[in-house]
Amino acid sequence: MALDQSALLEVLDALKTAEVDDRIRQAAQTIYQALIEAELTSVIGAAPNQRTPDRLAQRNGHRSRLLTTSAGDLELRIPKLRAGSFFPVCWSGAAGSIRRCSRW
Repeated sequence: MALDQSALLEVLDALKTAEVDDRIRQAAQTIYQALIEAELTSVIGAAPNQRTPDRLAQRNGHRSRLLTTSAGDLELRIPKLRAGSFFPVCWSGAAGSIRRCSRW
């Protein structure tokens, strides 16, 4: 999922005022969140608020998950579905870490 221009400008402003470690953490969080949203879009066959005949499911909010990385702890929002479940393929779940995956 591509971030819109206003969201990118907000991230840029936050990065300009933050310390180096915070900049890296914020950039990593933004990238991981965009990858998660793009994966879900691919799985269900529709972007947020998009109507398509090929849609397989509907989004139903998010749940917060903490991801521990070398850049620090990242607070990510994992999308929920109305029917069925979704968890990113590269997330190892209970350990709260990303496993090596060729898709990412």
